[in-house]
Amino acid sequence: MTRSLIGSLALLASISAAAVPVRAQEYKVVVNASASVAELPAATVSKIFLKQERKLPGGASAVPVDLVKTASTRAAFTRVIHGRAVGAVEQYWQQQLFSGRDTPPESKPSDDEVLAFVKATPGAIGYVSASATIPSGVSVVTVK
Repeated sequence: MTRSLIGSLALLASISAAAVPVRAQEYKVVVNASASVAELPAATVSKIFLKQERKLPGGASAVPVDLVKTASTRAAFTRVIHGRAVGAVEQYWQQQLFSGRDTPPESKPSDDEVLAFVKATPGAIGYVSASATIPSGVSVVTVK
């Protein structure tokens, strides 16, 4: 791909992400409580999960964790936060892997496993279904 095409795709993705309203009722974004993050812009959340941003506000290293690609919560999160389908994000990660740039975030098969990972990992950020019970040691982040 040429640089202009890549730039155009990135611009389109950011415009699409901005045009899609954040629907917090479909999922909750969560962080390890030690991160002390109360809210994040959707664009920052997207960059963290695409590993284009490596730090949380306050300076802690960001450790994103996804749900498995077949999870309906992941489809909702990906559609709203990235403005793309899960398959498009998977293609992004294939390109990153092929070029040797980076690896995708670890993925977990359930809300409980995402929450356990976030609780146990300083700087961790993930998302779970809106109905998930949030344990101590994990904080919900408002995405704006």
